[in-house]
Amino acid sequence: MTDLTRLTGLRVAITGGARGIGAATARAFAEHGASVAIGDLDADLALRTAKEIAGSTGSTLTGSTLTGSTLTGMPLDVTDPLSFDAFVTAAADELGGLDVVVNNAGIMPTGYFLDEPDEVTARQLEINLRGVITGCKIAGRRFRAEGRGQLVNIASIAGVAAFPGAAVYCAGKHAVVGLSTALQQELAPFGVTVTAIAPGFVNTELIAGLAPSRLVRAFGLVEPADVAKAVVTAVARGRGGTVFVPRFGGSLTRALSAGPQRLRNGMARLMGLDTVLLRPDPVQRADYRERIGDSTPLA
Repeated sequence: MTDLTRLTGLRVAITGGARGIGAATARAFAEHGASVAIGDLDADLALRTAKEIAGSTGSTLTGSTLTGSTLTGMPLDVTDPLSFDAFVTAAADELGGLDVVVNNAGIMPTGYFLDEPDEVTARQLEINLRGVITGCKIAGRRFRAEGRGQLVNIASIAGVAAFPGAAVYCAGKHAVVGLSTALQQELAPFGVTVTAIAPGFVNTELIAGLAPSRLVRAFGLVEPADVAKAVVTAVARGRGGTVFVPRFGGSLTRALSAGPQRLRNGMARLMGLDTVLLRPDPVQRADYRERIGDSTPLA
């Protein structure tokens, strides 16, 4: 059984922490006594999320309006290295140092690859991949100098498998898994742990308007709190490598990856994964598409 008391007193910075998986992870760390800096492009929402978590967990808010040492919300644009460096520096200053950085920020446009505008492709890669690389460099250098620390990169089961309708998203998440695997080996001698968290379908805005099949809902649909639990458990254990959420989905994906492509494609069709990302409900997905700037034509 994992001793989560090890989280008490840790200093954690989370990107894209104002909503979804990021907010759930911030809450999970705060509930176990860690200090958390929430960074997000929506700085106002980051601060509101920090206030809400502080209020509901009995923590203290730090920042421009209140003083304390537990939770803070800050502006962050992961596509801008200067913004990222400023966030990490400010988080360390506010919290008295850093022990963990969670690279969580990400977007998931959907639709046919050949119809995806170049600017949508570029934005995905800037946020989902380059943002993670930037975070790993900035935080990794700090951790290497201190001889300790943990990088947690939120990847996806799409970083091991792949599904029609999110080709560039899958490509980026494959890269995040590869990056994390390489860095775990490269940074371990310096006392730095690197973990990739690979969730299935997570019940957040990312899947707004999508209709996963009954099989996917039964075996691959998880809540943000489930992902957050995997993150805090990996940190409490000091565990590197790739962690799947749920475990069954990861076991199935790994088993299928050893088989022929035809078998994997057949299983994807059986589970409805060949069409779910290509046929969203345009009304239900409209708000999310607008927020992330997704102009890909819908089928």
